[in-house]
Amino acid sequence: MKKIILTGGGTAGHITPNIALLPALREAGYDIKYIGSKNGMEEGLIKAQNIPYEGISSGKLRRYFDLKNFTDPFKVLKGLFEAKSIIKKYSPDIVFSKGGFVSVPVVIAAALSKIPVIIHESDITPGLANKIAIRFATKICTNFPETLQYLPKNKSILTGSPIREELLSGNKEAAKKLTGFYNKPTLLIIGGSLGSVIVNTAVRKSLDEILQEFNVIHICGKGNTDESLIGKSGYLQYEYVDKELKDFFALADVVVSRAGANTIFELLALRKPNLLIPLSGAASRGDQILNAESFENAGYSEVIDEEALNNISLSDEIHALYKNRQKYIDAMSKSDAKNGVTNILKLIKQYS
Repeated sequence: MKKIILTGGGTAGHITPNIALLPALREAGYDIKYIGSKNGMEEGLIKAQNIPYEGISSGKLRRYFDLKNFTDPFKVLKGLFEAKSIIKKYSPDIVFSKGGFVSVPVVIAAALSKIPVIIHESDITPGLANKIAIRFATKICTNFPETLQYLPKNKSILTGSPIREELLSGNKEAAKKLTGFYNKPTLLIIGGSLGSVIVNTAVRKSLDEILQEFNVIHICGKGNTDESLIGKSGYLQYEYVDKELKDFFALADVVVSRAGANTIFELLALRKPNLLIPLSGAASRGDQILNAESFENAGYSEVIDEEALNNISLSDEIHALYKNRQKYIDAMSKSDAKNGVTNILKLIKQYS
């Protein structure tokens, strides 16, 4: 039986694609181990999949000044030795990395141990962790064709995003029974795995107007529920959704979302008309802005910049999106984007 180590963590965007690969890897007969950070959000998500989990030290890589920049390199170095020890003991045939700071020592340790490494970059431009990992990678997978221009030609390949198959089998009737939403179209709001104060605030300020036309399912992030809105007719809020998400997607007529690459490719696969609110360049490296631009140019999405977000514009955009929803469904139906699971599994088999 061949062995594989998966790694990635920090946000759901670095974890859910690995989870999407699990059924295919199991079916192909791989023994699987996961290396993530100690006490990271990935630990609970991966253990819930019954995958052996090893935690290592992980320092954050920053582009800005912080006193921790002087101490975190030592955490990364410690993580490197820990990862190398795990790799030596487990002796994998291959390592697959989805990025995030914790993946850097794992990728380097695997390369030093002469283990093939495949990494996956979700966004149009590589993140800092993957920029470091590229030099140690055997192959680099991408979601967007635009990304190939930033990568070594002999290493990079367009695979698409790994989509969780379960999301494609949602049950609309099950969602109706769970929510009690029968009489109006449904708006699903996704603020990202950590939630978004800006999106949540804008939604709640315009909620009464939105509820005139829609029932609303609001996934607002841990600690971000509003107790004053509990029990409000037509409005349900959740900190996090797991098993019910596929059914909520099936029920949703339109979606408001951040522009993380994994989420928007799920929306594309599900043909859900969507309004994207990318994380601003002031709060990020601007990757979500580029992701959203790509989808807007392809006709898959409408986009509103975070800086322009207010209750009037948000409500107007949602109503317009729903009115013109068939236009977006038609554009997405013409997309040749495929579920990346098959392409990535082929590479894993090739190099392991």
